[in-house]
Amino acid sequence: MVNATTTLDGQPFSRAQFEALLKRRLFYTEAFEIYRTAPNFHGDNRGLFDYGPPGCALLNNIINEWRKHFVIEENMLEIDTTGITPEPVLKTSGHVDKFADWMCRDPVKGEYLRADHLVESVLETRLEKSRAATSDGKNKADKLDDATAKEFEEILAKIDNYGGPELRDLIKKYDIRNPNGNGEVQDPIAFNLMFQSTIGPSAASPVYLRPETAQGQFLNFRKLLDFCQGTMPFASACVGKSYRNEISPRSGLLRVREFLMAEIEHFVDPEGHKHHERFSEVADIELPFLEKDTQLSGKTTLTTVSIGKAVETKLVDNETLGYFLARVYLFLVKIGVDKTKLRFRQHLANEMAHYACDCWDAELLTSYGWIECVGCADRSAYDLSVHSNATGTPLVVKEARPEPLEITEWKASLEKKLVGPRFKKDAKKIEAAVASLGQDALGALADELASKAVITVPTAELADGKTSVELSSEICSIDKVTRVENTREYTPNVIEPSFGIGRILYSVLEHVFWHRRQDSARQVLSLPILVAPTKVLLVPLSNNPGFRPVVKSLASRLRALGIANNVDASGVSIGRRYARNDELGTPLGITVDFDTLSNGTITLRERDSTLQVRASEDEIIEAIKNLIAGTESWEQVSKRLPAFTGQGQDGQGQDGQGQDDRWDN
Repeated sequence: MVNATTTLDGQPFSRAQFEALLKRRLFYTEAFEIYRTAPNFHGDNRGLFDYGPPGCALLNNIINEWRKHFVIEENMLEIDTTGITPEPVLKTSGHVDKFADWMCRDPVKGEYLRADHLVESVLETRLEKSRAATSDGKNKADKLDDATAKEFEEILAKIDNYGGPELRDLIKKYDIRNPNGNGEVQDPIAFNLMFQSTIGPSAASPVYLRPETAQGQFLNFRKLLDFCQGTMPFASACVGKSYRNEISPRSGLLRVREFLMAEIEHFVDPEGHKHHERFSEVADIELPFLEKDTQLSGKTTLTTVSIGKAVETKLVDNETLGYFLARVYLFLVKIGVDKTKLRFRQHLANEMAHYACDCWDAELLTSYGWIECVGCADRSAYDLSVHSNATGTPLVVKEARPEPLEITEWKASLEKKLVGPRFKKDAKKIEAAVASLGQDALGALADELASKAVITVPTAELADGKTSVELSSEICSIDKVTRVENTREYTPNVIEPSFGIGRILYSVLEHVFWHRRQDSARQVLSLPILVAPTKVLLVPLSNNPGFRPVVKSLASRLRALGIANNVDASGVSIGRRYARNDELGTPLGITVDFDTLSNGTITLRERDSTLQVRASEDEIIEAIKNLIAGTESWEQVSKRLPAFTGQGQDGQGQDGQGQDDRWDN
């Protein structure tokens, strides 16, 4: 398993230490945990998690910033759609037939394993053992020859491009077995990832828990178009839970069965070449790309280029897709993602949806390897088209043309008084089949009708089981007609950025984790103040009754400004109180001491540097407001307000940790 990342300040990263911190401070916990040892509990609670107070606050802060960054900034139309979806909707979208992963079974252990993860895990482990054997000279049997090592690296570089047959061949060729017991596994089979249920007491109406929020947005397209007075382009947005029946949940919050998604559907006119009116604002932003040709060559070398150049050279298909890639980059960096652990990977042919024009994943490097956190896809007109065809509801845009347009085209007409009596129950299917014929098909059938007086038209399955019908010239005619069009009608294309909020949250926490160099037990989460669960810690110097009204007043003033704060009046030293709130990512701390009672001044401490300034309550609160709003940095605050040098003590600790240490004892 990949574990090559470092902490925020470059120290070796310990996942065990990090995840112990998150669980100890209740960022998240396993759902139904106390039932795991209950004698009557036989359920599978893997991949299900509850967020504790800091995790819940962090999650909400990320979503709040997502809404500001996208929904408000882009004037999007946010909706909230149901998580229960009737089967016909997901049948039409393709999820019922195609939303699957490849699964292997270990018949001895009875375990089910996701095939690509099995191959990936085993080959990575063999490579790690080979490197270790090379460096220390031990376990020489684990050492791979150069050709085999290169072969493994090439497979891992394009692991997302393998389907079931290819994964089966890899498992057999390299004798890949279940790491838990070393048992052989059966050939991969497709496993649909959706949770199925029924509605109502009759159980006659199958439904699924939605695997994404997108379909609800597509089905509301007409109403959203009316809401924005028919103006194009426009975007909808939805935040909500989605559900996927993962084969073998793993990696904590990274692969779960219930998760929060935030998705955008940007509807655009395909004839406008998908230009974006604000593209020039982001054109100079440089992004790290891992393009498909590089992956297929077995490499992972990144190409860093401006998004303007990427679109110009067609590395990225169009401006609107490029605009959102850049906006995604700015959002992720703003909430705490390390730029050096972020890349945009292009989908390979085998993982690209058949209707997609181009697709990129924003991937974040964690101790589990590169993790897909945001998908940005050009879904063309697929979704609106299939739902329109299935329901007979036109999901189109109608716009007045600036000038009338004369159009000459083929048109098929059916003699309906003959169709009904002759084809009975199949009549509507035949009418729909003829109506769906494109211009090329109509032209070919017109020539055939002229020469043979009979044509064969493909249809949905008819009563006799056939999927085509013969129509004579007395029933069907195909002629060229000329019409004048004053209104243009088209099906929009869709650019979709889709965010896995739980994955982003976990990755950000890894990226901001570190510990004080002189004491690895003093761990810190350097969360940006924008998303930190609690913004300010209030600490009285001691339990002196005179401090209580001051602390109470400060807490009230901060709450009135909407600033989340917490009071820690426990009996331990101030240094220890600050240290345990550093673990929660709290960026600022106010200390109330005896000087406060005499002259009304308080100290403001910054988490990462542990440096402090001292000023009046009004000045400190103003500084906090500016820091949260982003109008002032800590560097600016520390230059503007007087530094705190301690109450007759040395101020700066011997170990360079700043003024906290004078209270550690």
